[in-house]
Amino acid sequence: MLLYEEIAFYEMNAWLRKVKKHPSIFNRMTKGIQHKINDIIPDKIHQAITFAIEKMVKGVLFGSTYINTTIPGEVAFEKREAKIKHKIKWYQRTASVEGAVTGAGGILMGFVDFPAFLAIKMKMLFEVASMYGHDVKDFKERLFILHVFQLAFCSQQKRLEVIKVLENWSSHKSTLPDQGDSFDWRSFQIEYRDYMDLAKLAQLIPVIGAGVGAIANWQLSDHLGKTAMQCYRMRYFEQKGIIE
Repeated sequence: MLLYEEIAFYEMNAWLRKVKKHPSIFNRMTKGIQHKINDIIPDKIHQAITFAIEKMVKGVLFGSTYINTTIPGEVAFEKREAKIKHKIKWYQRTASVEGAVTGAGGILMGFVDFPAFLAIKMKMLFEVASMYGHDVKDFKERLFILHVFQLAFCSQQKRLEVIKVLENWSSHKSTLPDQGDSFDWRSFQIEYRDYMDLAKLAQLIPVIGAGVGAIANWQLSDHLGKTAMQCYRMRYFEQKGIIE
């Protein structure tokens, strides 16, 4: 491997060790409290949230409106990742501005932020996948994108399940359908919402909401971008035969 690839490989393994850590007592307690709160919320509200996220994500999975940046296959890995990092920064700035605008509007605009921010993050994942050389028109590639998203925004316990799928994607994708899906939308939306609650709740507060929204969206976009890069690095090194 070249020096940059060696560094990337080391970073990827360090990230994997962190992702695979078992849930701490604090993680389990927090998750338990969140489950109790979710039990109190009427089922109709759960259904409404699930429906909204399902429609948004399915629009990404089955839609054809996304124009993505591609990088020629002969471009070196280091230069490719430099372009990808630059693209992620662009999406961070976009998400930060969107968070500031909706945060300044208080509670009503704060609710608007959730689907808007979700759309920005999904578009970023499509761009990253394309820039790594993957065909996002392929339905299974879109399912990989959804798993990357879930890995970034779920509990530590759920993360252990998702990372196993992503690490063994080459064998796992052979079991997937060419179209359609059986994704657990309720579980997905609860995991996503629970993760976002602590980071985004203050955005609904008038006056300070703009600053909180800008910072939260910046940090969450950064987290998603870094997670995506490590996931696609796993596939890159697998294709090179460095990891099995």
